[in-house]
Amino acid sequence: MPDLTIRCEHKPSPAKLDVMHIDSWPIWKKEPSQFRWHYDSSETCYILRGRFTVTPDGGEPESFGRGDLIIFPAGLSCTWDITETVEKHYRFD
Repeated sequence: MPDLTIRCEHKPSPAKLDVMHIDSWPIWKKEPSQFRWHYDSSETCYILRGRFTVTPDGGEPESFGRGDLIIFPAGLSCTWDITETVEKHYRFD
């Protein structure tokens, strides 16, 4: 069974973000809304602004916001609930 754990690092160092070349990744923006999502591949993202909660199918809700570096695993099905407009850098692996 795949590991569907969402991994989050709060406030990673600027040096780490620089090494990962976060600033060169595309930016995604979304207004407050709720929607279902399935990850066909792993996504790494860095939150520039906003607040949201992700609830994995059959799991507990997890809340995220500005300064979080998150890895959503491939195979994860979940519901996003955006409470403040989100802006994030992202990369699919």
